[in-house]
Amino acid sequence: MASKVAALLLLGLVCFQLATAQMVMDCCLSVSEKRLNPKNLVSYRNQVAGMGCDISATVFVNKKGLKLCMVPAEENAWVQHLIKVLDKRRLSHH
Repeated sequence: MASKVAALLLLGLVCFQLATAQMVMDCCLSVSEKRLNPKNLVSYRNQVAGMGCDISATVFVNKKGLKLCMVPAEENAWVQHLIKVLDKRRLSHH
């Protein structure tokens, strides 16, 4: 009986490891300080280093669905401006 329980535990552990290995993070590998046109942006999210990705970034999504990796907002006033524009736009549509 103990060997069956051990075998089930081992099987569960292997399945868990395979499942976690399949999860792929969509991470920015580098960032830009290029100024983006806020009219072309639809959303943003923050990528935090150590939370599945190697670097911190602000990730903007444009109207074509492309992800644009920018420096973290706290490091760039222009990125902070873009975030404010998108937040204001989102609030005005609700």
